[in-house]
Amino acid sequence: MKLRFLLPRLLLLSVLASSLALRTRPVALAATIATPKVTVRKKSKSRRIRATHATRRRTAASRRTVHASAKVRASTSLHRRRYRRHRYYERFTASSYAQDQTAGDIAAGEDPVVRQAAISALGDMNGAVVVINPDNGRILAMVNHRLALSSGAEPCSTIKLSVALAALEEGVITADMPVNLGGRYRMTLTDALAHSNNLYFETVGRRLGFDRVKYYANMFGLGELAGYNIPGEQLGVYPSHVLPESEGGVGRMCSFGESVSVTPLQLGALISAIANGGTLYYLQHPETPAEVANFHPLVKRELNIGPLLPSMTVGMTDVVKFGTGRPVRANFKDFPVLGKTGTCSDNGTRFGWFGSYADTPHGRLVAVFFLEGGRPTYGPKAAELAGIFYRNLEEQNYYATMGPRQPKSEISSLEGH
Repeated sequence: MKLRFLLPRLLLLSVLASSLALRTRPVALAATIATPKVTVRKKSKSRRIRATHATRRRTAASRRTVHASAKVRASTSLHRRRYRRHRYYERFTASSYAQDQTAGDIAAGEDPVVRQAAISALGDMNGAVVVINPDNGRILAMVNHRLALSSGAEPCSTIKLSVALAALEEGVITADMPVNLGGRYRMTLTDALAHSNNLYFETVGRRLGFDRVKYYANMFGLGELAGYNIPGEQLGVYPSHVLPESEGGVGRMCSFGESVSVTPLQLGALISAIANGGTLYYLQHPETPAEVANFHPLVKRELNIGPLLPSMTVGMTDVVKFGTGRPVRANFKDFPVLGKTGTCSDNGTRFGWFGSYADTPHGRLVAVFFLEGGRPTYGPKAAELAGIFYRNLEEQNYYATMGPRQPKSEISSLEGH
């Protein structure tokens, strides 16, 4: 009886067990299907590992290149920072600007048109302007007599004119002869003047030697008074001994005039001799209309530089065309201007020079701009002001009024006195 009641229960349990087995089969199937997905991910990861291994050498080489480039960039950046610090953080104590630069000037014997053009061009810059007729040595205008008649300053790169003439006269160079400056670096006189290359003139100066450099500098009027009976004129200095090698020697003396002092009048007299073909005049500054009426040119000495001038004038022209004096052309393009810039500093004061002459159809006119001050003072700035000066004269139609050259027979000579 008990067995009869147990059979249905056993059957029910059997059915329940079968049903439970059927329900668990899909779970097992799902687990079976999910397994390949895991395997696929493992295979994919395995392929990436093999790709990295295949490019390991290229990656390492790339890393070395990047590292080397980073070192070069870091080194270059450090060099540039040091260079910028050296240039930018140079401290200047002098001011580039001034007021009443003309106070105390004696201008009654000057050309009023030329003087006003120079004053207007100089503006509020601390500097001096000397304008000369190169055919007779007359100073037509001298703005800021105090500075123009001072003991001068380091000539900076304007000293290159004297050195170039000496080297040409001695046959050390010609205008188109490339000078080896080290390795495969070569340069001609024309390019060296245009770009004011210090290394070129250091090399040429060492070939000349101090004795010959000094001899020609003195012949061209450096180290002696440029004027004749000009009250208050002081003397520039050309040293009697070479600069020590520890300070650059004759090379630095010839590249930017280290230890040399030149006045605006001395530079003006030299450029006047270049402009007129080789006559070094005593500069004269008439102080009254009567002195102007009785003016007579006085020759200091004749320089045998006529044959050398074609080699000089090309470089001096290129200074303004595309070199360090190109700011002239921003203000004046009517006639050719030939010149030389100069920039240097000493004990917190910066100097800016531009000595030049305008080659007009009516004659030549010499103008020397000398600036003294701080950071805004430099040679190209002086060239810019010279361009304004020449433009001012053109606007006043001054060039058409320039008189003819004075005959040589009417020129007196004091050579040897």
